[in-house]
Amino acid sequence: MNWLIKHQQQLSVAELYAILALRTNVFVVEQNCPYPEVDGQDLVGDTYHLMAWEDGKLLAYLRILDPALNNGRVIIGRVVTEASARNRKLGHGLMETALTYIGKYFPDYPIKLGAQAHLQGFYGRYGFVAAGEEYLEDGIPHIDMVKEIN
Repeated sequence: MNWLIKHQQQLSVAELYAILALRTNVFVVEQNCPYPEVDGQDLVGDTYHLMAWEDGKLLAYLRILDPALNNGRVIIGRVVTEASARNRKLGHGLMETALTYIGKYFPDYPIKLGAQAHLQGFYGRYGFVAAGEEYLEDGIPHIDMVKEIN
């Protein structure tokens, strides 16, 4: 497994294409949620893209949004694993790698994510707590979760 984290300005066209394809395949097609997956946030500010590649295929991904553009909070989003790789626990690798990176480069900022509600326990393992009530996003129950700085 090759883990890469890249600033949005460092992404190749092929990497960006693979990211958008994976996200669309899972969030739009697989989850049957027609919405504009390309949301204008991938290529702004200090956005970072964490990718797990194996044999030339993108298997897992998340993005880290710039706290300067998000009310002083680092935002983790678009956490996704390719269907054939879900039994490999790559989500743990994504979160561990992302939190290490955020701790090094954005140490003074709380972290926020919008989790699918059934994943509260997963994110709770990494210090995230629910913040607010469940809400529907594209027909799927979600809940905001935060991890405060220590």
